[in-house]
Amino acid sequence: MTKPKSYLILLLAWCAFSCAKTTPQTGNDRSASTPAPGGHLQYANPFMGTAPFNDPKTIGYAPPKDWRGVWAGLVFPGSSLPNAMVQLSPITEFHTGAGYDYEDSVIYAFAHTNKGHWNLCHLPVLPVSGTATTAGNYSSRFAKATEKASPGFYGVTLQDYGVQVQLTSTLRCGFHRYRYNQPENRRIVFKLAQSNERVTNWNIEKAGEAAVQGFQETGRQTVYFYGALSENLQDLEVQGKGTKDGLAVLRLPAGSKPVELRIGISFVSVENAKLNLEQEIGSRSFEQVRQQAEKTWEALLSKVEVKGGTPKQKQMFYSCLYRSFLWPALRSDLNGEYRDVKGTVVKADFNYYTEPSLWDTYRNKDLLIGMLTPQVTTDVIKSMQDVGNKTGFLPTFFHGDHASALISGSYQRGITNFDVKDVYRLMLRNANLEGGARPHIAEYIQKGYISTTQVSNPEVETKDKAGVSKTLEYAFDDYAVAQLAKILNDTATYRIMMARSKNYKNLFDPGTKFMRGRLDDGSWVKPFDPKYPYYEYMYREANAWQVSFFAPHDMPGLIALYGGAAPFEAKLDSLFTVPWNPNHIARNVSGFIGQYCHGNQPDHETPFSYYFIGKPEKSQRRLDEIMEKFYGMGKDGLGYSGMDDAGEMSAWYVFSSTGLYPYSAADAKYLVSVPLFDEVRWKMDNGKVVTIKKPGTGRSLNTIKVNGKNNQGYFVDHTIFREGGQLEITTK
Repeated sequence: MTKPKSYLILLLAWCAFSCAKTTPQTGNDRSASTPAPGGHLQYANPFMGTAPFNDPKTIGYAPPKDWRGVWAGLVFPGSSLPNAMVQLSPITEFHTGAGYDYEDSVIYAFAHTNKGHWNLCHLPVLPVSGTATTAGNYSSRFAKATEKASPGFYGVTLQDYGVQVQLTSTLRCGFHRYRYNQPENRRIVFKLAQSNERVTNWNIEKAGEAAVQGFQETGRQTVYFYGALSENLQDLEVQGKGTKDGLAVLRLPAGSKPVELRIGISFVSVENAKLNLEQEIGSRSFEQVRQQAEKTWEALLSKVEVKGGTPKQKQMFYSCLYRSFLWPALRSDLNGEYRDVKGTVVKADFNYYTEPSLWDTYRNKDLLIGMLTPQVTTDVIKSMQDVGNKTGFLPTFFHGDHASALISGSYQRGITNFDVKDVYRLMLRNANLEGGARPHIAEYIQKGYISTTQVSNPEVETKDKAGVSKTLEYAFDDYAVAQLAKILNDTATYRIMMARSKNYKNLFDPGTKFMRGRLDDGSWVKPFDPKYPYYEYMYREANAWQVSFFAPHDMPGLIALYGGAAPFEAKLDSLFTVPWNPNHIARNVSGFIGQYCHGNQPDHETPFSYYFIGKPEKSQRRLDEIMEKFYGMGKDGLGYSGMDDAGEMSAWYVFSSTGLYPYSAADAKYLVSVPLFDEVRWKMDNGKVVTIKKPGTGRSLNTIKVNGKNNQGYFVDHTIFREGGQLEITTK
């Protein structure tokens, strides 16, 4: 409900001088005609993951003074729809992970794109009032008491300008509503020289009495926009064009009504941005757009119903489920046009998406998207195919070739509405040809491993091939290719790739029982400290402990390398008990239980490893410890132990808390653990329902029943999701 002006003045004064710390709220500041979020939205908190862990005991070391804790989850609290083009969110610091740090107290703008990887944050806009400010100095303090968010909504009061800001969005449009306390000197600043990327060019111009249009270019990417205002412009002034502080100021006439700014964006053209705006928002009110955003999120979040658990666990679950569906991002306009990898405008009959954050999200999140929104995954695969047909290779992200796992695992789960033979052709190019998704693939094929260069005193950021990590991941990717080869009856390729999938063994040092770098001549890298983390020397953002249990496609083979179940168990026990050296400080490597690191992805499968020696109770102990220790802790209970990486950290919690984990993303199976909840109901697009029940309060797995029959082993097949059924987990 709108607050009277006198109330706002008192509130702002209190926020400015009070020392109290107030956790931001889920969004309920709206007109009386709009109900507060209910259903599942009430549990999803967009602020979750925005706060850092600051306790060195939890982090594992005392971060240097110029570091922000352990980087927190690097997520944004603003408005977005699932896998949308627009993520409309506050910027408290440019050139940071998501542009937003929870502990900050100044807002510089509200940007229209976001991911959480130090990029994007396009088209920053800030409403201001009062005396004119010099270029580059527009910003405002804000108080947590005025900051609110829920899926599809963000609101805050800009203390220095007396402007209440409310934001909502559609797939391709942002909707701003500003309530100015002062009727005079109302302005809107477009900070088009700034984003999380280097801006190379920009422009803005009037497009009528109450509209502006333009673009912002950042390297190879240009975002076009068309903005419609609820009031006529007095004028538009460009300041500092060509400088890092360049911006445009839109001056509005005096008035007391809320100012509404509707912005359509496009990666193709201004014309498409305008078309997106006209069709997605048009004359709809702020409340109507917000209500539709909430309906969209409610429809998605309600696909997984959980009963029981603590209030914190329920909030964490739906916050993580929400966070899992913000990336990859839509790039097609409503007319079907998009700009392809070559920069050409193309029109297609599918939605074009950015590539997933594959090094991270192939493990779990990409499969979660396919389970609940299979059409999105279908279009993501078609988008990657489009890139492959124009570059010769399927895209990868950062490290590894995990498009193969996404495609193979998705196909086995019933996502088959794409040209599988053509995609398979591209997978084989990735797996065999130099110059594409797999650097050093020729050496890998020739030697069975990727070598490490001898460096006398390597440091955390010593650069090399990250040969150990690449070898282990390529071996898994080979397995993924083999599974699709088998389905397509390509027997020769299946045999070759299955043989190559054993290449992880070539870097196992039987003397130290670690995965270890080998030189070009085959000798082991010396000196060797398994506790020391490397950013890209032998390992990628990890140490020897954190990669030495990675063979999700061949755990029996890995256990045999250790000498059998008993020595493997002893080594695994040591992973969780050998203390982290607080002098070993590496960005992204943080949040430890012994040497195990949950703040980064490379060992996220490892806590499940006890299953493969018949000790699921040991895995469960670690899973429960991780979920309790590294989620929803830190400042105001909003911290993650490390970077969310476009939803992987969140999806790990979603799966682990519900008792099913896709241990090998290249297989259509799930490892069963003990859920945090008494009952979980998955509702699939085909109308089938999967119910997971856990009677009792025990936390050690006893029996697994599928549709009333005892299950053999610890895995259940994805068939249960296609056909529906009941999974009952008893504990002791």
